[in-house]
Amino acid sequence: MKKKLVAGLLTGAMMAALLTGCAGSKSDKSSDAKESYTIGIEQFAEHGSLDNCREGFLQGLEEEGIKEGDNLKVETKNAAADMGTAGQISDSFVSDKVDLICAIATPSAQSAYNAAMDAGIPVIYTAVTDPVAAELASEDGTPAGEVTGTSDKLPVEEQLKMIREMLPQAKTIGIMYTTSEANSVSVIKEYEDLVGKYDFELVTKGITTTADVSLAADDLLSKVDCITNLTDNTVVASLPTILEKANDKKIPVFGSEIEQVKIGCLAAEGIDYISLGKQTGKMAAQVLKGEKKASELNFETITTPGFYVNNKVAENLGITVPTDLSDNAVEAFDEITQSK
Repeated sequence: MKKKLVAGLLTGAMMAALLTGCAGSKSDKSSDAKESYTIGIEQFAEHGSLDNCREGFLQGLEEEGIKEGDNLKVETKNAAADMGTAGQISDSFVSDKVDLICAIATPSAQSAYNAAMDAGIPVIYTAVTDPVAAELASEDGTPAGEVTGTSDKLPVEEQLKMIREMLPQAKTIGIMYTTSEANSVSVIKEYEDLVGKYDFELVTKGITTTADVSLAADDLLSKVDCITNLTDNTVVASLPTILEKANDKKIPVFGSEIEQVKIGCLAAEGIDYISLGKQTGKMAAQVLKGEKKASELNFETITTPGFYVNNKVAENLGITVPTDLSDNAVEAFDEITQSK
């Protein structure tokens, strides 16, 4: 009997210790464990504005406690402005079962959402000019599904007003755009509606691939007094070629954001793509943490543009920047930097 009692006591003690150990392990795991995430970043093309979006996106996540190399693994892939490649990238991220896809630029956003919509993987996009035209959102801004993000919609009227002030004698504005990019088609329509208000005639030139840019630029430059740039990914990726041709003819090119002004556009009423990316990263953090579903977040925009100017370009073209514009510039550059 005594032996049985001792054995029983030992068994009880062992059980108590075991239960205590289990409880302690559970508590330690709860307090010490760090949630980790894997995301895929699909960037449609390599150029300054989209690179800045990517950089800002990671900064936005980090500000919300999600840091690459700590609790975040990032796969970054670039489609090199090719829709076929974009589709392959989207499919690979879905196959890898990433927690979230960040899609940078309209074609990548459309590709990623099409691939991820049935897999339950949320897509957070940035640098999408018109999410409604891209069929990523409805007219009231609500997402088409588990997809949301930020728009880089151009301040078209502010751009036209600025161009008229800088070029009081100009009559024609040229725009090159990719006919298959929904964002560009949407902005062209807005320009068509507004150019008359500022006494301009609009001349457009559609392209389908990067290979079309050189000849299209020659044709467009023979017909216009200046060119204004969209957020068209294929065109922006070939901007150095366009700038070289325009400079030879002393025709000013207006950009859509700071990086384009740095590398040789005369000026822009544009947005800060680092800030846009940060805004996107904070939205993605809400989704990753489970605070919101992508379908519960309407897309967002940066509403206040800034004026950027390159004084060296102005000097080369013999253009005087009006004082009211130069005095209110967010940034002014005195040299032309090499494109990335």
